[in-house]
Amino acid sequence: MPKPLERLFTYKITEAESNFLKPGMRVAVPFGKSKIYTALVYKIHNIAPTAYEAKEIYQILDDAPIVNEKQLTHWRWIADYYLCAFGDVLRAGLPSMFLLESESLIVRNENFKEEEILNDEEFLIYEALQQQAILTIQEVSNILDKKTVLPILNRLIAKGVLAVKEEFYEQYKPKLIKYVKLKDTYNSDKKLGVLLDELTRAKKQKQAVMQYFSLDASTKKPIKVKTLQEIANVSAAIIKTLVDKSIFEIYYIQTDRVDFGKSNKKLKKLSEFQEKAFTEIQASFQEKDITLLHGVTSSGKTEIYAKLIQETLTKRKQVLYLLPEIALTTQLITRLQQYFGDKISVFHSKYSLNERVEVWKNLLHKKKKTQIILGARSSVFLPFDNLGLIIVDEEHETSYKQFEPSPRYHARDSAIVLAKIHQAKILLGSATPSIESRYNAMRKKYGLVTLDRRFGNVLLPEIELVDIKEKYRKKMMQGHFSDRMVTLITEALEEKEQVIIFQNRRGFAPIVTCNTCGVSPECPNCDVSLTYHKFKSELRCHYCGYSRSMPKVCGACGGISLTTKGFGTEQIELEIAQIFPDVKVARMDLDTTRGKNGYYKIIQSFQAQEVDILVGTQMLSKGLDFANVSLVGILNADNMLNFPDFRAHERSFQMMVQVSGRAGRAKKRGKVAIQTFNPYHQILQQVTTNNYAAMYKEQLEERYQYKYPPLLRTIKITLKHKDFNKVNRASEWLAKSLRNQFQENVLGPTAPSVARVRNQYIKHILIKLPSNKSIKKSKIILKKIRISFQSIAEFRPVRFIFDVDNY
Repeated sequence: MPKPLERLFTYKITEAESNFLKPGMRVAVPFGKSKIYTALVYKIHNIAPTAYEAKEIYQILDDAPIVNEKQLTHWRWIADYYLCAFGDVLRAGLPSMFLLESESLIVRNENFKEEEILNDEEFLIYEALQQQAILTIQEVSNILDKKTVLPILNRLIAKGVLAVKEEFYEQYKPKLIKYVKLKDTYNSDKKLGVLLDELTRAKKQKQAVMQYFSLDASTKKPIKVKTLQEIANVSAAIIKTLVDKSIFEIYYIQTDRVDFGKSNKKLKKLSEFQEKAFTEIQASFQEKDITLLHGVTSSGKTEIYAKLIQETLTKRKQVLYLLPEIALTTQLITRLQQYFGDKISVFHSKYSLNERVEVWKNLLHKKKKTQIILGARSSVFLPFDNLGLIIVDEEHETSYKQFEPSPRYHARDSAIVLAKIHQAKILLGSATPSIESRYNAMRKKYGLVTLDRRFGNVLLPEIELVDIKEKYRKKMMQGHFSDRMVTLITEALEEKEQVIIFQNRRGFAPIVTCNTCGVSPECPNCDVSLTYHKFKSELRCHYCGYSRSMPKVCGACGGISLTTKGFGTEQIELEIAQIFPDVKVARMDLDTTRGKNGYYKIIQSFQAQEVDILVGTQMLSKGLDFANVSLVGILNADNMLNFPDFRAHERSFQMMVQVSGRAGRAKKRGKVAIQTFNPYHQILQQVTTNNYAAMYKEQLEERYQYKYPPLLRTIKITLKHKDFNKVNRASEWLAKSLRNQFQENVLGPTAPSVARVRNQYIKHILIKLPSNKSIKKSKIILKKIRISFQSIAEFRPVRFIFDVDNY
């Protein structure tokens, strides 16, 4: 059931139902006093519950399972490992359209005639049902202008005036394409001649019929109503008139909403180094199920993946290709479509619910177009039945981790378990592998294949550090651009090459302050200053979405001198337009890619070289391939380095190397300019030499010293409540209980840097689990502590969240 409940519930079924039902089918079940929910059959058994009396199921909703047993095994693992309710996993896994909605409908009793026994309120409802056959509870509430209407409805049911009907409706509607054909009566030439004579005066109708014959003769395919309208240049009313006259007939064909054309290209021939890596991966798969491919940026990892995919398809097995960012799927579809065309389906949250349901149903029916699934993290929940290979591209990416809402799973780790369930192989690919994956490879848990040459032997970009502390002192900055950055951009533009500018913060400026009193406008719901968005002239909170128009005066002192501090992508875009007035600039961040095709439009225009400079956030850092980019500029490297997180240095290295990798991918060696206040920082030095090994060694030593993953496991507990004191008392009690079990391995409670979000105060407690401590036993202890915590009346309203592997 899609409710955040820990346990499973037992319902009564008949023998006939037990013979028909299978795990993975949906059933409608009563839950509580009046609600009906969609539930999923997990197991059919003969053990009656002792704590409650089993209710009967309401109805069976499927003829065949929509979730297979391998999925249920995988979902159970996610619920157990990430300490969340099975209902949460079910809600995350199933498209919401499969979770049928229930609504109480009020229907009148046709036999009731004694109107005089009704009071005023009852008569109002009775009268409304004379006008309208069915009413919802909400409509009854509106008619009476009352919130509590159930007692009145109960009285009416007792008097036999009406009945309550629980009605289910499926939200998913298949897409139907409207086609037109000529009625069979006009099959003979003689009858056609008569028809055309009849339409002599109706010129538009005759035009439509003539055009229909022309299309029918040339295509020999069903003719869409829309196509006929466009080619014949007639309105829908003309087609309707011809249907009313029984000349045309309308019919519908169900079709999928997303369709990729047929493939027309053979795979590219691999270079000597790619071929060597491919052979090593195959050899590694003989011994191990998991292999890490550590290939530098632009080394042609995608072509190796394509060859592995082709090999898996010849074995008649499915492939799951996981990507961290939806922006990447848009570019990758184009590449893989040329090789595999109609064998690909795409699954991610920018697709509509109907489109996602279609992918699910196509997988259940083993359609040809679901041999390769390309998708973001939620694709691990799909109903695969014959997986042969999972590719996790850019495996180091934080986007693979779900932080809100539950289940807080990591798609890479979940995919490893999924591959094990299917006995499939899994390939993790990255130019900057996460320390955990590299650590597992060094301990021989994973196979390791390295590819250290770029495709076509193009050199890795030349990386230059620009000391902006010095530049500010010498007044050599134009806005946020140093004179060196401006020179490099100018040179690239003169050569008719493109430039990418990276700034990992959206909006215009993160802080607006008053020059008189120094106060900054803050979000009323969160402990964070509002970000200024100049385009809409508004202040916006990036945590809860609150927004208000930009004030003219300071809310604290009434001063009129307001200034901004810091900078985001919006400000950079405007500065570039001032420094280079004749240049076309585009911006790629969360604000410009909101629509379904937002990413696609920006990527296409940049690829077609309609845009000279692309400004963006971390979306730009992930695997995008633009042949004409010769320069990448990183405007502020220090923001990332100084972030309060044990992975800040590793993440900064990954981000900068990945962004740098967008430069000089085709023939010419690219350039990268990194602006920083501290050019001697060891991470920046390692980025300039692309020295992953030195970064890995240094970070591992630090993790060993301070006891952090991958040498230990961590579980973060978050407590939230709108009462500050209650959260404090709850977190102190919890920390004390945890220390009794885990001693010095408990850190906290501490408040995060943003201590209040959406009017909820937050406290964190971190538990470190040493490798010699059983994780399974530790989780059992944690569950018991949570039950004790929630049994205390004062703490019951405090929200309790587990986040396993919270990094």
